[in-house]
Amino acid sequence: MLLNSHRRPSMHPSSTSDARIERHPQARFHRVILKISGEGFCPPGGFGVHREELDRVAREIVDVHRLGVQTAVVVGGGNFLRGANFATEIGIDSATADYMGMLGTVINALALQEAVERLGVPTRVQSALMISRVCESFIRRRCIRHLEKGRVVIMAAGTGNPHVTTDSCAALRAAELGADALLKATKVDGVYDSDPRQNAGAKLYESLTFDQVINQRLKVMDVSAIDVCQQHRVPIVVFNLFKTGTMRRVALGERVGTHVGEP
Repeated sequence: MLLNSHRRPSMHPSSTSDARIERHPQARFHRVILKISGEGFCPPGGFGVHREELDRVAREIVDVHRLGVQTAVVVGGGNFLRGANFATEIGIDSATADYMGMLGTVINALALQEAVERLGVPTRVQSALMISRVCESFIRRRCIRHLEKGRVVIMAAGTGNPHVTTDSCAALRAAELGADALLKATKVDGVYDSDPRQNAGAKLYESLTFDQVINQRLKVMDVSAIDVCQQHRVPIVVFNLFKTGTMRRVALGERVGTHVGEP
């Protein structure tokens, strides 16, 4: 179900003031891109945005932000629809379905903005599609400035182009914004040699090279996203979004999840 909440009159912490936090001495990264699929905003098999899941994601993000790590978030829209499947089911052009999916990511971004700001952290939503009444358009230099001022930037609508996944968008934004890492939140503990939900003996990889991911066709991100990260030397950390505190542990450099990078 869609999020339904009553707005209480309050000052959101999204003013023009500087909200920078001193970086934690053990924080591994200076700036990260966090990729969260739309499925993170609802229970397994659910639809739309649910309060409990939304608030959990927001708390995880705020925990990273409070380490002094500049945090930008790319959200998916799979809790509303997946373009490829939807196009086939409804009988519409795949590009149209992808644009509809982008609008789903805007819904998620606005909901996440509210949840993060309820926790006292200033945010900005930037969309690759121009929707000036509800959020900013993505502008690289402006995005970097927001991050430098201690705001969490939530990026919606992917790249604004059909036939490009939000995983690829996250990789492109990581390269574009000079991120130290791309953190991919998933429903499992990392990258396995087979689906752990179907194979109890599936092996979890602690680390992989980009070439191993590509050559073994491991399900980390789509190949184009891996290629961008490899070209721009952006490491990827795949971790379990549903284990409280894992995102913070990743930001502190603990060996959790699967680390993908250069040998």
